[in-house]
Amino acid sequence: MKVAVIGANGQLGTDIAHAFAKNGDEVCCLNHSDIELADIDSVSQCLKAVQPDVVVNTAAMHHVEKCELEPEKAYAVNALGTRNLALVATDLKSVLMHVSTDYVFDGRKGSPYLEQDAPQPLNVYGNSKLAGEYFARSVTDKHFVLRTSALYGTSGCRAKGGLNFIQLMLKLAKERGGVRVVDSEVVSPTSTAELAKQVVALSRSDCYGLYHATAEGNCSWFEFAQTIFAMTNTQAKVDVAGPNEFPAKVPRPTYSVLENSGLKHQGLNRFEPWQSGLRAYLNQSAPA
Repeated sequence: MKVAVIGANGQLGTDIAHAFAKNGDEVCCLNHSDIELADIDSVSQCLKAVQPDVVVNTAAMHHVEKCELEPEKAYAVNALGTRNLALVATDLKSVLMHVSTDYVFDGRKGSPYLEQDAPQPLNVYGNSKLAGEYFARSVTDKHFVLRTSALYGTSGCRAKGGLNFIQLMLKLAKERGGVRVVDSEVVSPTSTAELAKQVVALSRSDCYGLYHATAEGNCSWFEFAQTIFAMTNTQAKVDVAGPNEFPAKVPRPTYSVLENSGLKHQGLNRFEPWQSGLRAYLNQSAPA
């Protein structure tokens, strides 16, 4: 199988490209210098030259604050860019696998979100990603849309200054001897390596549609930090940050837990509890 991974030098794209290659697939790594998602001609020329069986889109304008300041650019990349991919994938009879986000929800439900729950984004990033979902789902029948949450991986996340949450916590603990972390936001920390394995498994099926794809279970960022220090035997103090200590510049959901009901219904769920993913990540990397 020939797989085109868009955003292959990103945090998630790196692991997805590696997972397909490890599976024995032919992988074509595409980055911004190779393809401009907002330009239909660029998308068409690039993908027609590759002739992929599967197109995996991990590229996006991720920076939430920048999306709010530059909504036109956010929609050009996250929404129209996905539409362009879906149009060209349809022409090539390729499968489109598009990665979306938990930010399509407002976080007010208070229990894990299912695929059939109505989206209600709070910001431009969430709205633009939701628009991308709708384009993917309406333009091509052969699609997988995967919503995920709180990603971390061994490759740097450029939207977050190169450090993921784990690396940042360990860095601050080393420099300051302690950290202050909010406990008001609940997530399902998800390893990019685990998500990549899930993407490969799903690509082998024809169970097209919308799926939630996160590690099992959930925790607050405060609990996540505590677990990171416990697993690494890091002697550091973890305190709960005050409600207004780290004010958000852009509204974000405080409860971002997704239930992998679609994957489980199809017998395709490959995720383990978030603690297992964290342990595997720590065993294979040397965070800063």
